[in-house]
Amino acid sequence: MKHLLKLGDLSREELLSVLNLADQLKYERRNGIRGEYLKGKKLGMIFQKSSTRTRVSFETGMYELGGYALFLSNRDLQIGRGEPVQDTARVLSRYLDGVMIRTFEQKEVEDFAKYGSIPVINGLTDYCHPCQVLADLMTVRERKGTFRDLKLCFIGDGNNMANSLMVGSVKTGMRFSIACPKGYEPDRALTEWASAEGDVLVTRDVMEAAKDADVIYTDVWASMGQEEERTLRINAFRGYQVNAEVMRAAKKDAIVLHCLPAHRGEEITADVFEEHAEEIFEEAENRLHAQKAVLCKLLK
Repeated sequence: MKHLLKLGDLSREELLSVLNLADQLKYERRNGIRGEYLKGKKLGMIFQKSSTRTRVSFETGMYELGGYALFLSNRDLQIGRGEPVQDTARVLSRYLDGVMIRTFEQKEVEDFAKYGSIPVINGLTDYCHPCQVLADLMTVRERKGTFRDLKLCFIGDGNNMANSLMVGSVKTGMRFSIACPKGYEPDRALTEWASAEGDVLVTRDVMEAAKDADVIYTDVWASMGQEEERTLRINAFRGYQVNAEVMRAAKKDAIVLHCLPAHRGEEITADVFEEHAEEIFEEAENRLHAQKAVLCKLLK
């Protein structure tokens, strides 16, 4: 494991190893054990997209591990003024021990890893969101005790979250279903791979996707960078809401996850959100533990 560019790059064994370490680090933190496993290490955090959970969890994680995190916005770096990614990568590799990038194009993250000489972590791209899904998988295993015989259902846009959740489900042996409107399906090549490797259903029918699900997952209908499409998307996704009717189709003990921020009344009703708030905010907390595990694997 040299980088975390996308979840598909990890073997099942590597993925489970990260989750096991995340469990250990969470236990240590909750019991007042501070392991400065990355003492003196420096992480650069490049943000071309704004964030709450990604920034705070990575900064806190590095601090708790004894390291230091530098916040580098697009406005602060020459990359925002046209310096090629490969040049920025080679320069920062001489100053830092690792880089986390939250940006738009997957190619930018891949190029940074190609031209740099330090570990690169994908903090989010339009293609995938591996850090979030590691936290999601951690939460599922905490709540259900296993991945075996579970079904994860995603309702909404076949976006970066859907792409990574599909890969994560296949890697851990869960069944995966997604209900989305026509034209909003997950990445085609990724879907073909996942369908060949695991049990995957892509459908327009929300109830078909949610039937007997152990985990119901949703995300906002319009992500960052899609604000101009908001009206179009609200119309397209009517009927793709996680509500009481959807939850009746799932198993009685189904959990609900949301990567946040949530728009109550759109992709999820306020009642369902609040009923499952403990699961959702545990999931948000697990961003910290999962990312600390990734940092230890890559920088230690």
